[in-house]
Amino acid sequence: MRLPRDLSGRGLAKALEGLGYRVTRQTGSHIRLTTTEGGEHHVTVPDHGALRLGTLGAILGDVAAHFDLSREEVAKRLFGS
Repeated sequence: MRLPRDLSGRGLAKALEGLGYRVTRQTGSHIRLTTTEGGEHHVTVPDHGALRLGTLGAILGDVAAHFDLSREEVAKRLFGS
């Protein structure tokens, strides 16, 4: 699946809410999200305009590892087909 090229940090944080993440704090230009599904897990998302593809891929990889899914499956759940 092709990753969105114009996704902002806030947009990603909103999408991650669908997987059970919630914003726990924001420090400067970074948003910290936490989920307790499948054990506690934290992820930090930069609050920038469009995220770089490498940054987005790394965050999705981290989320995928926590839920024991592939990165493609996480992208599909977050952004549709």
